[in-house]
Amino acid sequence: MPMDGLTAGFAARELNDLLRGGRVDKITQPERDTIVMLIRTGGENRRLLLCASPNNARCHLTMGSYSNPLEPPAMCMLMRKQLTGARIEAVRQIGGDRIIHVDLDAVNELGDHVLRRLVLEIMGRHSNLLLLDENDKILEATRHVNPEMSRIRQIQPGRTYLPPPLQDRLSPEEITGESLYARLSTRTESAFSRALAETVTGLSRVAAEELACRVLQPGEDWPEDLREACARLADLFSRLPGMADARVLFGENSEAEDVFPFPYLSRRIDSQRAFPTLSEALEIYFGTRDARDRLNQRSASMLKTLKSQLDRCQRKLAIQLEELSSAEKMEEYRRMGEAINANLYQLKKGMSAAELPDWSSHDGGTITVPLDIRLTPSQNAQRYFKKYQKARSAREIAAEQRDKTLAEIDYLEGMLLDVDKCVGESELEEIRQELVRTGYLKKVTNRRQQRQLPQSKPCRYLSADGIEILVGKNAAQNDRLTLGAKPEELWLHAKDMPGSHVIVRCEGEIPQATLKQAALLAAWYSKGQRSSMVPVDYTLRKYVKKPSGAMPGKVIYTHQKTAYMTPVESEIREIRLIDA
Repeated sequence: MPMDGLTAGFAARELNDLLRGGRVDKITQPERDTIVMLIRTGGENRRLLLCASPNNARCHLTMGSYSNPLEPPAMCMLMRKQLTGARIEAVRQIGGDRIIHVDLDAVNELGDHVLRRLVLEIMGRHSNLLLLDENDKILEATRHVNPEMSRIRQIQPGRTYLPPPLQDRLSPEEITGESLYARLSTRTESAFSRALAETVTGLSRVAAEELACRVLQPGEDWPEDLREACARLADLFSRLPGMADARVLFGENSEAEDVFPFPYLSRRIDSQRAFPTLSEALEIYFGTRDARDRLNQRSASMLKTLKSQLDRCQRKLAIQLEELSSAEKMEEYRRMGEAINANLYQLKKGMSAAELPDWSSHDGGTITVPLDIRLTPSQNAQRYFKKYQKARSAREIAAEQRDKTLAEIDYLEGMLLDVDKCVGESELEEIRQELVRTGYLKKVTNRRQQRQLPQSKPCRYLSADGIEILVGKNAAQNDRLTLGAKPEELWLHAKDMPGSHVIVRCEGEIPQATLKQAALLAAWYSKGQRSSMVPVDYTLRKYVKKPSGAMPGKVIYTHQKTAYMTPVESEIREIRLIDA
């Protein structure tokens, strides 16, 4: 679920306890909507993440590493000027809603202490992060809102900050049994949790279901004694700050499905894993989701370009195959020309057609030859020979173009497969650089969009026999992996289709179980992933060569053997993944 008001309250209280009095030492902005602040407090460094992503807005302490642009964005430079050296006075939630204020005691150019405030608004696609001065003037924001976008609430530097419009709901801090009863007694919904979500500020559907679960009797949709249930809810709200016990709900595939500030009795308790702090739980839940979403966003335009180029090549190939098909008539032109030459004495100018012996026919048949009445028999023969030469040249050119088009299709399909295998920004950047080199994408010249990324690494698996198996995830990785392997190590690749290079880190005889798992990985990380009986070639690395000038990932090899594998996801999951 998105970070709701209930979770935001727990996060704000936790951050306030840990960061109050801390000094801001460093500020970075890895994404347009994300700020990371290094804060020195209690003799240690802590990193505060404030993210206004439309899908993954949140605030928590982080241990993750983030790549930054080569040049910091304008907001980052302004925050460094305004907040470096500032002390955190408070981190607080506003009105029980999904709004977090971080108040800082900063020093201006004159040496005076001034208030600076960071405001994180967690509101889905309208999420925002703002920097305010002591007079609530907006100094900068990650998302500007002009009058054309909203006539009610503009967010622009220099304007006075206006909080989001208040909703007619009860704030959790102010709830009493009577105030809650006064609201809920007029509701007509059949589900108590729904009425609760529409009565209390900041409650998501999941949080409302949990609170309802704690006050309703088993099987009840609406409390029989509403006043008594409201009193119990008011008591529950008053005890919430002391219930902090962060949990992450994991699904059957071991992926984080939700995060809770305390154990949710309305969800599977045995699937909830406890974490020491809510920050750690939030990072587990949001970290992978956010990275995946951003990777998908960055790869979307790349995928669109690759698919449009692939469509272009498919259309071009169809035309070339049609040209090749029409060029098949060239032998008929030659036969007609030879038939005319062999029977010149029988033909006269002005004839429109002639039935002539076909000397190229084994059964002594005849051939009907259309003639141009304006030309002599000799000129008609030359006309057919010219058509023959033209058709032969066209076939040679079309065949050469067809081969080039097929090679381009193979390259583009390989790039699409590589993008699909990406799990990190470094891998995607290597593919982007390759597409820039080959002219499919334009080079990025804006240093605020460029990032200094570490070199990507291949997937590392451990076979059933404890032998390491490496799998390349893009063309650049394939080259590094293959060319860096030892001569006696085993090399595998799906035959005649785009796919990963696979290296088995073992010299000498390889156990059959390891060979089978390596071949399964080569089939899985190829275009034949969803096919059966995928041919996988394997040979020693010393028999694999890279031709001079070949495209990244392209090699030739000899002494190979072929295994036929049907990749199944459950079998792939059984192979131990050490590093993705």
